[in-house]
Amino acid sequence: MARKVKETDDLPKVKLTKSSLKKALRIFQYAGQHNWKLYIGLVFLLLTGATALIFPWMLGDLIKSVELKSFSNINNIGLYLILVLIFQSVFSYFRIYLFVNYTENTLATLRQALYAQMIRLPMSFYAEQRVGDLNSRISSDISQLSDTLTTTIAEFLRQFILIIGGIILLLFISPKLTLLMLAIVPVVAVAAVVFGRFIRKVSREVQDKIAESNTIVQETLQGITNVKAFANEYFENLRYKKSTESIVVTAIQGGKYRGAFASFIIFCLFGAIVAVIWYGVYLASMDQLFIGDLIKFILYSVYVGASFGGIAELYSQIQKAVGATERVFEILDEHPEDLDITTAQTNITRVEGNVEFKDVAFTYPSRKEIQVLKNINLIAKKGETIAVVGPSGSGKSTLIGLLLRFYDPERGTLLIDGKDAKSYSLTELRNNMAMVPQDVILFGGSIRENIAYGKPSATIAEIAEAASKANALEFIDTFPEKFETLVGERGIKLSGGQRQRIAIARAVLKDPSILILDEATSSLDSESERVVQEALDKLMVGRTSFVIAHRLSTIRKADKIIVIDKGNVREIGTHEELILLEKGLYRSLSKLQMELA
Repeated sequence: MARKVKETDDLPKVKLTKSSLKKALRIFQYAGQHNWKLYIGLVFLLLTGATALIFPWMLGDLIKSVELKSFSNINNIGLYLILVLIFQSVFSYFRIYLFVNYTENTLATLRQALYAQMIRLPMSFYAEQRVGDLNSRISSDISQLSDTLTTTIAEFLRQFILIIGGIILLLFISPKLTLLMLAIVPVVAVAAVVFGRFIRKVSREVQDKIAESNTIVQETLQGITNVKAFANEYFENLRYKKSTESIVVTAIQGGKYRGAFASFIIFCLFGAIVAVIWYGVYLASMDQLFIGDLIKFILYSVYVGASFGGIAELYSQIQKAVGATERVFEILDEHPEDLDITTAQTNITRVEGNVEFKDVAFTYPSRKEIQVLKNINLIAKKGETIAVVGPSGSGKSTLIGLLLRFYDPERGTLLIDGKDAKSYSLTELRNNMAMVPQDVILFGGSIRENIAYGKPSATIAEIAEAASKANALEFIDTFPEKFETLVGERGIKLSGGQRQRIAIARAVLKDPSILILDEATSSLDSESERVVQEALDKLMVGRTSFVIAHRLSTIRKADKIIVIDKGNVREIGTHEELILLEKGLYRSLSKLQMELA
């Protein structure tokens, strides 16, 4: 079975510098009114470290009372030890509770700020990012910060207190023995950590190879029809055999290293402990040290040695946390769209729907060398249906992106009702538009929730009316749960035609002035296309509609057809006008489709 990799395993480490720490400390800005919990938590952390250091001292005094034949104080020492344990338990409880409380409230605010920033970022940002990477910022990066703020920093400080306090007390007990201990134990402990990391790396290689062999099994069984059809059983068996043999080689090599590591631990680490105890007994035999003080010394040595070993791993986790913080703030420092998402926008000014592209040119920021649109001039009057056609890559979708102000023109002006589109707020402008795309993505809730996405405040009566106008009611009523039927992830439980009609119902409910249909029927079968087209025809009535279509048969009734090629408007007219142009691109595309039909 393959090793389950934690989300935080592959997070980058960042070297701790003044600059990186300054960036990381910005996270504390999100604590708000919860800062006091961190400060009190740090007090409890100091008290936890102090009680941890007191315990070995008192335990040594209890044993030393036997050497000194002083038994009158043992009951008091025993009682004090119990009190120290009680105090340490109480301090630990409040320290953990306060750190967790502080961390979760801080990270909740950070998550909300990060998500709010993400949904306000422009499309130009998403064009250059992978969704998986962005999701990682809000999941694994924040998880790393949670672990660090809750546990790692507190534990790092605690280990630091134990090292400093332990060494001071060791020097107080016996300077000679302390010098021997510091010469041996920390070095061995650090070497053990480094060696241990190497062993884990080898173990990961073994698990990775096992995962590779499991992938072969999975691929073979999933494609068993192809395996047998091509008579490739021998090839697949040989492939799996080689994969498992490589596991054996790596695992045996790892076994050698683990054996060497075990030998190292037994000889060096325990040898170091033996050396310290031997020298301590020697000093005791010379009346330079009490056995009780030797017990104290051994316990403090264990504290210091364990803390030296643990602090290296904790430092590594802090480096990852600083890296995670930088990745989070990379997004928070991006320039967002000018959107107000703190209050619901209810009083939206309705536009008439007159649209004009005036000498518009555009180049994508990520592809400066290619001008996608060149001097586009286009007028769409209120209620007109404008079809946009052209070869793939001609700039049709970019034109729609400009209309929605996903991007702004590089040159020229986009006018809505005679006003520059930039004079409208983005929320106001987009609330006057609705889009029915080719690939409809539904959210994983109910049909009711997906239709209501067009108007979140809609009543069930309004939702049902929108569904009826979209020809969706006929299939919704066949489901036992009607509008409460769950659509599954991305709407997987519905057919393509059903998803399209849900998207149309959503647009009907929004009641836009400007409607955008992006190849809304191109992936449907004939019957589904007929039903969906009927719904679209009803939806377009009285609205300015922009229709991107590959199937030219669906746009013959358009008031105006715009033919775009290589970023230029090549032809404008009705279907009847364009089909008469002997060397026209529209006529050529129409003829080609008829031949392929």
